[in-house]
Amino acid sequence: MPTHTTDEDSLTSPISFWPRVRDYAVPPSMIETATARRSVGDWAGACAAAGIDVDLRLGVLARTHGRELAARVRADLRHLAPDLLRWHLPRIAPDGLLRPGLTIALARYDGAGRDGGDPVHLVVRTPPAWADGGQRISLALWDGSRTGTAARSHPHPHPSRRFRFDLHRHLWDARRAGDLRIRSGADRPPGQDPPGQDPPGQDPPGQDPYGPVPGLPATAPGGLPCAVDRWAAEAELLLRAEGRRGGAVEVRLGGRHRLVLDLVTDPDGTRPPELHTAAAPADEGGPALPVLPDPATWVLPDLELLRAGLIGPDRLHPLVAAALVPGHVPAGPAPATDPAGAPRFVDCRGDRHRIALVDGVLTALDHGPDELRREELLVALTGTPLPCLRAIDEAHRRPQSLSGIRERLVHGDTAGALAVVEGLLGPDAVLRDGALRDELEAAAGRRVTYGLFRSGLLGPGQGCSPVTGYVGPRSRPPDRRSRPRHADLR
Repeated sequence: MPTHTTDEDSLTSPISFWPRVRDYAVPPSMIETATARRSVGDWAGACAAAGIDVDLRLGVLARTHGRELAARVRADLRHLAPDLLRWHLPRIAPDGLLRPGLTIALARYDGAGRDGGDPVHLVVRTPPAWADGGQRISLALWDGSRTGTAARSHPHPHPSRRFRFDLHRHLWDARRAGDLRIRSGADRPPGQDPPGQDPPGQDPPGQDPYGPVPGLPATAPGGLPCAVDRWAAEAELLLRAEGRRGGAVEVRLGGRHRLVLDLVTDPDGTRPPELHTAAAPADEGGPALPVLPDPATWVLPDLELLRAGLIGPDRLHPLVAAALVPGHVPAGPAPATDPAGAPRFVDCRGDRHRIALVDGVLTALDHGPDELRREELLVALTGTPLPCLRAIDEAHRRPQSLSGIRERLVHGDTAGALAVVEGLLGPDAVLRDGALRDELEAAAGRRVTYGLFRSGLLGPGQGCSPVTGYVGPRSRPPDRRSRPRHADLR
């Protein structure tokens, strides 16, 4: 989902960092493995491949809520594309990390509660910012109770009214992924009004009868693009899910900006409903207005990137590319421009020398063992090393690919980051003090913190040393990112 920072008066378009997010947040290896597991019916394996911890047990659900509900949940889980879900989850600027401390409803099962009245929700939760190491998320059921360690430790276990996917199954259900083309407005050029037609139902038809809301700008404060031409259709779907034919809905454009719109229906049913601006309710103690879901509020980032030419279909999730670019044939994997283990060249004392992996260790190929031993002794005595040895030392401490390694670690792609390190230094390399080792140790510490949060053994204001394992109170964990800790996101 589109992203903005806390300061609503200094918003900038997030389109500049979305290509980087698309490169690292959901790596191709995750998509490939999760798709393979889902295709054979292994939904739990697909979730594991996509970095999702499962906090539900269908057997327990059948005993507590009945077999009928368990069967409905199982059917949804078998078609859950967890990699697609991760692709569409709301993110925050400037690094594009998952919005922390969020509970998002994926599906709502009415009349399935413990007393036959309260709804049960299939939800996904993101951890709080202080425990978001590895960008892992959890999948659970919410029936209004606060049972389970994960639910008790989560800061907001109740499903969010603003961030919800139960009305947008195309964002996580493989059966409905094709609906993204219509629901995102990709079926027509930007600014083109759709033709009139009967109002859509829960399954939108091929044409959309709703046009832009008169009098509303196409962008929010700060220039963020709003999906104004879809608001009427999405508002009708929202109100219909609430059991209403019309009424007021609230549109949140950030922490400081919100609109109240009234969906007016035609009594004769000959014209589609229209949205009009309305005054905010004066009675603060009255029932809260339905909130237009966040995915329906903004223009899809992938659609922005495609139209701006900043990304190609091959860099999109396959299900997203199939919906936004019909007929696109995925290209094969691009050949590696710098294959692992290939020699690298160094200008060394007037000659062009090579360094490469030998027996699992990065080595200078054009210097003999005796010369290397003499140079290592000279370095130990504070002498100036050979340029080849300096290049090897720099690769161990601060390689040129450090930025990509850091991005992979921050987004949870530990396997991808270690593969880059091994391709650069070799599987038997011993890391030296420096930025690379610091990044790997910090990532390990964040994963330990997340594990302790999941188990309920660690709360805000506590920390864990990845080396000693000591857990104890301390000040807020140091911010490893340049974003506000409580960024308000779309």
